[in-house]
Amino acid sequence: MEAGTDYFKERNKEHILVGLSSSPSNGKIIRTAARMAEAFDCPLTAIFVETPAFRKGSEDNKARFRENCNLAESLGADIEIVYGDDAAYQIAEFARLSGVSKIVVGRSNVVQTRFFRKPALTDQLLVYAPEIDIHIIPDKSARAYYDSRQTNSPDILKNVLKSLLIFAGATLLCLLFHRMGFTDANIIMVYILGVVLTSVATSHQVYSLMSSVASVLIFNYLFTMPRFSFAAYETGYPLTFVVMFLTALITGTFAIRYKEQASQSAKTAYRTKILFDTEQILSKAEGKEELLLAIGSQIGRLLNRNIVVFDRDREDMKPVLFPAGDGKLQAYDLEREKEIVSWVFANNHRAGAGTDNYSWSSYMYFAMRVNERIYGVVGIEVNDRPLEAAEYGVLLSILGEGALAMENEKNAREKEEAALWAEREQLRANLLRMISHDLRTPLTSISGHASNLISNGSYFDEETKQQLYRDIYSDSIWLINLVENLLSSTKIEEGQINLRKSTELLSDIVDEAVEHCRGSSGAHEIRVYDCDDLLFVKSDTKLLIQVLVNLINNAIKYTPDQTPIEIRLTSQGSMAQVTVSDRGSGIPDEDKASIFEKFYCGSNPIADSRRSLGLGLYLCKAIIEAHNGFIVVEDNVPCGAVFRFQLPREEVIFHE
Repeated sequence: MEAGTDYFKERNKEHILVGLSSSPSNGKIIRTAARMAEAFDCPLTAIFVETPAFRKGSEDNKARFRENCNLAESLGADIEIVYGDDAAYQIAEFARLSGVSKIVVGRSNVVQTRFFRKPALTDQLLVYAPEIDIHIIPDKSARAYYDSRQTNSPDILKNVLKSLLIFAGATLLCLLFHRMGFTDANIIMVYILGVVLTSVATSHQVYSLMSSVASVLIFNYLFTMPRFSFAAYETGYPLTFVVMFLTALITGTFAIRYKEQASQSAKTAYRTKILFDTEQILSKAEGKEELLLAIGSQIGRLLNRNIVVFDRDREDMKPVLFPAGDGKLQAYDLEREKEIVSWVFANNHRAGAGTDNYSWSSYMYFAMRVNERIYGVVGIEVNDRPLEAAEYGVLLSILGEGALAMENEKNAREKEEAALWAEREQLRANLLRMISHDLRTPLTSISGHASNLISNGSYFDEETKQQLYRDIYSDSIWLINLVENLLSSTKIEEGQINLRKSTELLSDIVDEAVEHCRGSSGAHEIRVYDCDDLLFVKSDTKLLIQVLVNLINNAIKYTPDQTPIEIRLTSQGSMAQVTVSDRGSGIPDEDKASIFEKFYCGSNPIADSRRSLGLGLYLCKAIIEAHNGFIVVEDNVPCGAVFRFQLPREEVIFHE
């Protein structure tokens, strides 16, 4: 059993790397590597080394590579693209850094280009990575193939003309130096400079080679004795010519390589910046719509092509369109393209231009997915400009980051909804528990007093009867207020609070609220101090009375008997202010921050032993804010609490 376990552990350490190329036989190599990865149950990575020669290659060459790349992805391989001149070295370094255990390549004896031949890739891999298993796939069709790069005649003429102009200028400068008596070493340096300039100005290494040969011949013809001939009298000149040729060739080669590396570095830096910006933008985006907009805009920046983005959850499948940098977006035939988009959603695979399915389309469609879950589809206009290998790799990274961000957004939204549902359930349970207790107490009191009056009313004196009547009235008023608060709370929660505003005198509203509380005020004296000005407010009178009743009732509950409750009306500029103060024990500082929250009851006991639902002050704050006002609680000096709220004043014009 232990041996079997060790075997599977060892098997899981395997990692297979297969080389991607534009070779016609590369498809067979990829399929063989995929079968090996399936047999070993290990990851498969397909690597492509993009060299300067490939970027300058023919479209047929690039098309074969795209086909092989699509095949590798369809077989479950992760596509990796690296850059460099030495493909074998790049593959070996990637394999070593990535923990690759096996490299799968095809059999080829030699790689031949238009100008030179070099050792086979397999031989170089054996030198660079001797510790890694290299599997060579035999293939009868594998042979040395020639780069069929199509040469553009205008480009050749342009490069030849540049070379001629540079060397004509260098020769004129050398003739001037020769007339001025400069040494041969100075003249040689001018020609080497000409080779460097030619290497920078032209697009192929062959012009650097030709310039190196030409510089030696021109120097021999014009500046060595005998002049104007290719003969040389001095015995040291042949060595001078060889050194001059090698120096010019090496310098030109390095100039070309530096130019290509600088160009590639600029592209890599730009694409890396786009990836970094994408991560930053996605982290700041809120909601699925912002994420889709960010993904589409970043892909548009990368490719400078027309982009369309589809949201899976949108039933009408209407896309978000992102025009290219020129701002011109050709008409997008949604009805025609909808079939491809539906196929991508259903099959979790790309389709459209450059693929076998729906190749008639001018767009290529990619799925934004995490595992098997698709969050959207991105369409990229291709037409006659297929995606480059480097663009393709960065595109897949953006799609992966976008899908992961949408996955995180979905999880966060579901977590928030679950927390909200749990909170609502907890509130509902608390509400039911509180209501069951708070309703039972006054109802028991009312039913008990009513039963006593019915059964033993004739035996009670008048004072006892009046006390029972007052208790029944007090309990019924408390129940009415409780029901009013519950109904108002429900309306606020459902967003159904509708204000029926009218311009009213604030003192009249206060007087009506005080009159409503007279019966339950007991031994408390309610004092009202009106303002000298007439304070008019535009409000829902019924709701504003409910605010004042809640504040006055709280003062009655929480303050000792024989203490006054004071209501003051004042003007504060464009606002009308109402304060309700008492002489009770006040509100602790730790409760002030939460006292207006729903179901918050604080730590003060209630004089009549009833529990509070914690809805009164919550409703007061909601109603006052609905009137564009605010409410606060403060300490009353020397003791007690002050509730202060302000409402916008309403100007009233009297016509006499």
